Amino acid sequence: MEYGNFEELVQKARSVPRPRRGIVAGAEDEHVLEAVFEAKREGIAFPVLAGDAARVAELVKSLGQDVNDCRIVDVPAGENPAQRAVEVILAGEADFLIKGGVETKTLLKPVVDRKNNLHMDRPDGQGLMSHLALFEIPGERALIAVTDGGMVVQPDLAMKKGIIVNAVDTLRKMGCETPKVAVLCAVEKLNDRMQDAVDAHKLAEMNRRGEISGCVVEGPISYDVAMRPEIAALKGYESPNCGNFDVLVVPNITAGNLLGKSLTISAGAAMAGIIVGAKIPVVVTSRASSAAEKFNSIALCAVTSEERGA
Repeated sequence: MEYGNFEELVQKARSVPRPRRGIVAGAEDEHVLEAVFEAKREGIAFPVLAGDAARVAELVKSLGQDVNDCRIVDVPAGENPAQRAVEVILAGEADFLIKGGVETKTLLKPVVDRKNNLHMDRPDGQGLMSHLALFEIPGERALIAVTDGGMVVQPDLAMKKGIIVNAVDTLRKMGCETPKVAVLCAVEKLNDRMQDAVDAHKLAEMNRRGEISGCVVEGPISYDVAMRPEIAALKGYESPNCGNFDVLVVPNITAGNLLGKSLTISAGAAMAGIIVGAKIPVVVTSRASSAAEKFNSIALCAVTSEERGA
C-alpha cells in the first residue's frame, strides 16, 4: 500500500487538482455535516447537501457554518433524497455520494437501479458492487484493505472474482500499481472439504492465467500467515508478500464484519469504508461511526472518484 496512515491519504486528497464534490443524501444529519465541512476546510471536498432545504440550511447555521460554503439541493417531502442526489451526479454536478440521514438500503436503491446507469458492466467484474474498508492498524506498516464485510452476503466464486477486481481497481486509483491480494481462509493448503479454500485456490489460478490482472493473488492463506512473515516461515508458507499484502479478501460478510469490528474495537484501528464497483464511490458509514471514520471515508472517495463535469 502506498499510504502508511490516513494522514497520507488526506494529503493525497488535498493534491487533487480540484476538490471533489461529495453529495449527501439526507443532509439533515449533524454528524455527517460536521464531517463534510471538515473536508471542505481541509480542501479535499466541496459539500453538496440534498434534503429539506430549510431544515438543512438551519442545521448548517447551527453548526456555525456559512450556507455559502456549500450547495443545498431541495428534496420535496416524500421523495428519496438518494435518488435526487444520484440525479445531481448524473448531471455532472457532484462526483461521489455520501450517506446522510437515510437507511443504507434507501441510499443504495438508486445506485443499483439499472436505469441510472451507474453499474460498471465490465466482463471481469460482472457489474458487481462491493464494500471496501481501509484500516490503519496500530503497529502495522501501512493501511490495509479488507473486502467484503459490508455488502455481498455470501459470495460465490464469480462474485469473489468481482470483489477482487473492484478492490484492485480502487487501489490502483490510489496509486498502488500492483496490489497484493490475500484470499483468507482457515488453512494455507487446498482442502476439497472447505469451499472457501477451493475458491481461494481457483482465484489464485485465475490470477496466474491472467483472468484477474493488475495484481498478485494468493490463497488459500490464513490471516496470521498473511500478516506475519515469521509465522509464514514457521508454517512453511513461502511468499515474499507475507507481511506486505495490500488487500485481505474475506470468505463472506460475517467474516468481514467480525474482522473489521475486531480491528477497530479491540485493536484500536481507524477505518474508512466505501462502496466500490459503481461509476462513483459511495460513503456508507453507519450513524454509530466516528466523525474521523466519516472524514476518512470522504477522503478515500476524494482520491478514488473522477471529476464528472464542470
